[in-house]
Amino acid sequence: MRKITVNDQMQQGYVYYLSAPIGEDFDAEFKPQLSPQQMLALGVFGGKYLTDCRAEFPADWFEQAKLSPRQKNPSLNYFGVDASLPLRDWQKKGWIYADDPRGWFQWYCRYYLGRRLELEDQRQIKRWKAIRRHEGAIRKNCEPFDHNCRKKQRQALLHWAYDSRLI
Repeated sequence: MRKITVNDQMQQGYVYYLSAPIGEDFDAEFKPQLSPQQMLALGVFGGKYLTDCRAEFPADWFEQAKLSPRQKNPSLNYFGVDASLPLRDWQKKGWIYADDPRGWFQWYCRYYLGRRLELEDQRQIKRWKAIRRHEGAIRKNCEPFDHNCRKKQRQALLHWAYDSRLI
């Protein structure tokens, strides 16, 4: 098991262990269409994600990443729209797990690296499966591959590792 120690703006001295190979041994119900590296290169979360904690993750994840170190910039998103709530809203709704104070994407990055936390993994995978409802709305209301139709829903799906460019 490889030990990871995190020291960034949101966590100091947080330790976790990698027990699975990177990008492998996912739960059978969890089939993301995009890796964290692909998501960062496409443009997600207005570029304001992982900007102060790059040392925790593989350097190649950031080679093509669209990042905005100071503030969220929705124009960096693949669909050019803002499709996410502020972190404080996620905190108020109780969606943030203490080990991943940045939310779902931080969980996914750490899961992808090989961290496994049984109960939290189950919770996040359940949330990931639920977001797929937006795919149905796009299919119902848009012509195939019309990327100008329901841009916010398409961007939201990208934030959850669903490749909405294929719908």
